[in-house]
Amino acid sequence: MASGRLRLGYTAAMPKTPSLRIARVRVDGRTSTAIVRSRQAFLVKGGPLGSLTETGEAYPLSQVTLLPPVQPGKVVAIGLNYYTHIGERATPQKPEAFLKAPNSIIGPGGTILLPADAGRVDEEGEIVAVISRRARNLSEDQVDDYVLGYTCGNDVSAREWQAGDLQWWRAKSSDTFTAVGPWIATGLDPEHIDISVKLNGTEVQRASTAELIYSIRRCIAFITSAMTLEPGDLIYTGTPGATSQLHPGDRVEVSVGGVGVLSNRVAADG
Repeated sequence: MASGRLRLGYTAAMPKTPSLRIARVRVDGRTSTAIVRSRQAFLVKGGPLGSLTETGEAYPLSQVTLLPPVQPGKVVAIGLNYYTHIGERATPQKPEAFLKAPNSIIGPGGTILLPADAGRVDEEGEIVAVISRRARNLSEDQVDDYVLGYTCGNDVSAREWQAGDLQWWRAKSSDTFTAVGPWIATGLDPEHIDISVKLNGTEVQRASTAELIYSIRRCIAFITSAMTLEPGDLIYTGTPGATSQLHPGDRVEVSVGGVGVLSNRVAADG
């Protein structure tokens, strides 16, 4: 098999074509980066943020385990970023960002665990931006050059803890509360990405980034005005509409246009 070489994410202007689906996979006891094409994972040298050189090894997706597509140093999420999610609350005057801890990350096929004393826990389907290189004090028109691509996310949230605690550390960052995957898609227009969520096969959320209060570019530029973003960091961009309570035995599926589907089961913790 002939090898190909594509370079991503470290020049002043990252190309948006050709579109790629970049995954992290576990196969034959190894963790590797892969380019996904035609239901196959083509292994590449190096990580998802550098040069992608195919090794000549390819496996059907059915024979690999998909992992979270990156291992971020931090996860930044945006709250109340769709008018349909605000309800009677006031519209934020700026992007409202908060942090989620990396310990909470699970990948496609991972199980969302509901803590015994958490009370109500909801799904929050979101479009997630993956940062490609160090970013600080960006303008909105610079943002695309610092985004590797987009993936699916589920900002799982314990509502009683969120309302009752002074901080959101456990409401948003309990183990398994940050689902992400199945891979990173490059070449998407951040102004026109569709998202939908199904719970046990029934659609419960649907929106487009055209409906965001603050665009993805605006959110990322705002974050970098105070915080340096590093390669591999994840930006959860907000959830639309009314979210749904999760119960043991549920399956939640987050679909993002141009990316794919992130599917996770739900179980009681312990």
